[in-house]
Amino acid sequence: MLTRRADHWTLRTRTLGFGRRPLLMGIVNVTPDSFSDGGKFFDPALAVAHALRLVAEGAELLDVGGESTRPYSQPVEAEEELRRVMPVVKALCREGSVPVSIDTSKSAVARAAIEAGAEIVNDVTGLEGDPEMLPLAVRTGVGLCVMHMQGTPQTMQDNPTYGDVIEEVLGYLQRRRDDLLAAGVAADRIALDPGIGFGKRTEHNVQLLANAFRFHGLGCPVLVGHSRKGFIGRVLKDPNCDALPGTIGVSLALARQGVQVLRVHDVGPLRQALALFGTAGGYGEP
Repeated sequence: MLTRRADHWTLRTRTLGFGRRPLLMGIVNVTPDSFSDGGKFFDPALAVAHALRLVAEGAELLDVGGESTRPYSQPVEAEEELRRVMPVVKALCREGSVPVSIDTSKSAVARAAIEAGAEIVNDVTGLEGDPEMLPLAVRTGVGLCVMHMQGTPQTMQDNPTYGDVIEEVLGYLQRRRDDLLAAGVAADRIALDPGIGFGKRTEHNVQLLANAFRFHGLGCPVLVGHSRKGFIGRVLKDPNCDALPGTIGVSLALARQGVQVLRVHDVGPLRQALALFGTAGGYGEP
């Protein structure tokens, strides 16, 4: 089932090696309006404390974002995004135990975060939303996560349509990978994200998750952000369900397919589930 998968991801100053268990990227939303935990960690001190709890629970990376990209969310100005994230990024980079990722599509925010010590830029626009983002990435040597999205957060769920969602998302990520390589980004600095919930219907999300192994063929680490997303309730026909069990179930399926990084809210339960999954032979023969 598994295509040969990337065995490392080179960041700005360090390299992450991958074993059989996915690495967990803990989500730190410094926003008043994110779909799952908006407002809970809007205060920088609360956000930093939350991030350090995620590290204590087993997060190997932290992804800090100051602008919600949930469906129909409204963009914020760079100055406001900087005001939200920079105290958190600076504190976490000083603490320094795990790499910090900045979740932004604005080069001004990415630049400030990198100067403070961020190792990764996680851009939902695939580095297409700001013409200065790609030159910044080349210049700084930062690790990159390139995501697929049909439309924008304001339009992406209006009527997402695909002929073949797997081939179209694969094709987009391959083109973006090639564009980055042509611009001078080293191949091992690029991770690719199929963009679960970003311009996809439930059936599209399910198809992408079931075929996550195919993205290994692009030669880059695969990063998936499925945590607590709305498709879980729709699959279960219960929009008010606790999304954690569904998140765990999907995480185990992705782990079996060799996905290298899972972007999640609930690091502790996921770390435990993955440990038992491996102990019980979930990864198959070594």
